[in-house]
Amino acid sequence: MMILKLVSHFIILVIWFIHVQVSAQDYPHAPVAKPGCDSQCGDLQIPFPFGMNASECYLGKWFEIECRNTSTYQTPYLKSIELQVVSIDVQEGTVTINNPIYRNNCGTKDPTPVNRSLEGSPFVYSQEHNKFVAAGCDIIALLQINGSEGSGCVSICDEDLKVDDIGKMELKNSNCNGKSCCQNSLPAYLKEYSTEVKGLKENERDGECSYAMVVQEEELNPYEWDYVPQYSSYTPKGYYFPVNGEMKDLDVVPVVLEWEILNSLNLKLPPDDLSHCFDTNITSSLHKRSGQRCSCPDGSGNPYVDGGCLGKYKKENIDMVKYVGVSTSFGSIILLLILWRVFKVTKKIIVKKFREKFFKRNGGLLLQQKLSSGEANVDKVKIFSLKELEKATDNFNSNRVLGKGGQATVYKGMLIDGTIIAVKKFKVQGKIEEFINEFVILSQINHRNVVKLLGSCLETKIPLLVYEFIPNGNLFDYLHQQNKDMPLTWEMRLRIAIEVAGALFYLHSAASQPIYHKDIKSTNILLDEKYRAKVADFGTSRMISIDVTHLTTVVQGTFGYLDPEFFQTSQFTEKSDVYSFGVVLVELLTGQKPVTLLSQEEAKSLASYFIMCVEKNCVFDIIDERVMKEGENNHIMKVVNLASRCLELNGKRRPTMREITLELEAIRKLENESNAREGHDEFFRSKDYQSWDDNSIISEIMSTFDLSSRMTILKDVHTVTM
Repeated sequence: MMILKLVSHFIILVIWFIHVQVSAQDYPHAPVAKPGCDSQCGDLQIPFPFGMNASECYLGKWFEIECRNTSTYQTPYLKSIELQVVSIDVQEGTVTINNPIYRNNCGTKDPTPVNRSLEGSPFVYSQEHNKFVAAGCDIIALLQINGSEGSGCVSICDEDLKVDDIGKMELKNSNCNGKSCCQNSLPAYLKEYSTEVKGLKENERDGECSYAMVVQEEELNPYEWDYVPQYSSYTPKGYYFPVNGEMKDLDVVPVVLEWEILNSLNLKLPPDDLSHCFDTNITSSLHKRSGQRCSCPDGSGNPYVDGGCLGKYKKENIDMVKYVGVSTSFGSIILLLILWRVFKVTKKIIVKKFREKFFKRNGGLLLQQKLSSGEANVDKVKIFSLKELEKATDNFNSNRVLGKGGQATVYKGMLIDGTIIAVKKFKVQGKIEEFINEFVILSQINHRNVVKLLGSCLETKIPLLVYEFIPNGNLFDYLHQQNKDMPLTWEMRLRIAIEVAGALFYLHSAASQPIYHKDIKSTNILLDEKYRAKVADFGTSRMISIDVTHLTTVVQGTFGYLDPEFFQTSQFTEKSDVYSFGVVLVELLTGQKPVTLLSQEEAKSLASYFIMCVEKNCVFDIIDERVMKEGENNHIMKVVNLASRCLELNGKRRPTMREITLELEAIRKLENESNAREGHDEFFRSKDYQSWDDNSIISEIMSTFDLSSRMTILKDVHTVTM
C-alpha cells in the first residue's frame, strides 16, 4: 500500500511540475487598472478607463463602477445608470449590462420603466450587438425615440396557442421570426428609448400579456448552427439571444453598450508604441470625430494604461513557449506511461500479497484444514471475488442494508445472472472463528427450513458469507408489525412452529454431527416468498461429537431467549435450544415481545410472565385475539402446555425437539380434522405447504438413521429434507 501511495504522489508531483514550467513560460501579467487601484469585483475584472473607489481610478463619473457587497458575493454596477455590469471589453469598446424588460398586462408583475437615458454619456445602445424584441399574440411592438417611432415589429400566434405559452417561451431557443415573437434592428446612435405594445386589431387580444425589450444578440458558433447548406461556399450566419429561463421569470436581459473616450474627457493616452488609437464618432452623428478608442495590435491587453499591450513580448517568445510546452508535454506523457505501467505491475503484486494475507487472516488455513478433514462440504458452495460482490451490492451501499447485528451487517445484492443474494459482512476483526464456524456448519446442512449458504469471499479485510435472499424479513418484524393484507393466522403460526421445530430436530438428531444453534429467536427465523420459515445465523452454533452431552463455553445468547440453566452453569445442551424455541412458541401464541421494558430500571420477561399466567390459570388472557378467534381452546391449550414444558427451569424435564415436532404435528392434524368436520373451506392449504400428516418429517428423518445409535445415513438426508 505504501508503494502505491508513493507512485500516485510522484505522478501528481510530475503533473504539478509540468504545470509550473508551462506557466513560467507564459506571458507576463499585463496591468489592467491604474497602479494602486482595485481591478476586481466579484468574478469581473475592471479595466481602466472603468474603475472603482477613488476618482483617479476611473475616467469621469460615467466610467465609475460601484462594487456592491452581499452576504455571499460582490456585484458590480455602472453607477451612472444604476444597472448591473456583466462584462467589459476594452478591445471592442463594449460593456454588457443587465437591462430591465417591459411587461404589459402580465399579472402581478407591473411594467418596469426602461427609459434609461444615456444622453451626455460616452455610451450608446449597440446597433450591431442588440435587437429590439417583443413577445405576444397579435401585437404591434414599438420602440419610440422622443415620442417618434424608431423601430418596431409584429407578432402573431396560432389560434390554439394559449396566453400562458408566451410566458413559458425561452428566448434563447426562439428565432423571433414573427410567430409568437418578433424582432427588429435598433436605430443608430440610440441613447434613450421607450416601448409601447398595442393589439394588432382594435379590441382584439389588447389586454393579453406581452413583453418588449432591447436584448443582446450573439453569433452562433458554426458547430452550434443546425442549418449548413450543402454544395455552397457561403454559409449564412446564425444568431441567438443569450438569455436563460422562461419569459415569465425574466426581470432583466443582457444589453451591449458601445463606448468611446469623449473629446471632453481629455484623456492623455499612454505613450506606448504597441497601442493603436483612432478617431471615432460612436456617440454622435453630427461630428466625424466625437471621441477616440484604442486597441492592442494582437487583440489582448489594455491599451489605456502604461504597459497594457504586450504584443512585442508575445511575438518574440511565442515560438519558445510552443516549443517548451510541446517538448515538456511529450516527455511528460512518455514518463507517465512508464510510471502507469510500473504502477499496474506493482499493484498486481501488492493486491496478490494482500489477498494472501487476508486469506490467512480470515481463517483460510483453518478452513483448508477443516476441508481436508472432511468437516466442511464445499461441493455446493462458491468462492466469490470481492469485485463480484461489490458490483452486486453497489459497493455495499447503506441503502442495501437488510439488517445489522452485533457482529455483522447483511446487504442485499444481485449477481450478474439475476440471482438475488444476501451478503453477510462481519464487523469485528478477531471474530474469524465465527465466520469459519458458520461456513463449516452451513456447508453440511441441506434442509428446506434452514437458510442456504451459496458461498464466501476471503479476499477482504473482513470475511464475507453469501446466502440465498429471503424476501419477507424475519418472524419478529412480521409478528409484531403485522400487515393487514397478510395477517399471521393461527394456521400460519402453527405451521411456522412446526417448520422451526423440524429444522432444530434435524440439527440435533439428523445431521452428520449434532448441531446446537445457540441463538434461536424470532429475528433469526426468516420468512421466504411463501412465508416458509428459514432458520438463520449460525455464527455462534456448535457441532457436538456424538459422545458429548454438553459443551462448556462462554455464556452467549439474547436476553429473553437465554436458557436460565445455561446462564447459571455455562453448559449448553440441546435442551437450551428447546428453551429458546419455547420462547418463540410463546411469541406466536401471544403476539407479545420476549422482553417488555416497564421502565428504565425494570423489564418484564415474556417467558416468566407466561409461566405465571399458566400457574394462575389465566393464560387465555394473554393469548393473541386472532389465535383465540381461529383456534379451538383445547388445541391452543395443548400448545400452551407444550410451551410451558419447553420453559422448564430444569433442562432434563424439557421435551426433545423430536417430541416437540411430533406433538405439534399431532395438534395440526387435530385442527385439520376439526375444520373438515365443521365444513370450513377457508383453511389455507397450498401445494407448497403440503400437510406432513401423510409424509411426516419425523417418519422421513426416522427412516434415514437409527435413533438408538444416532448414526445417519448421510446420502439420503439431503433428499428427504429438501
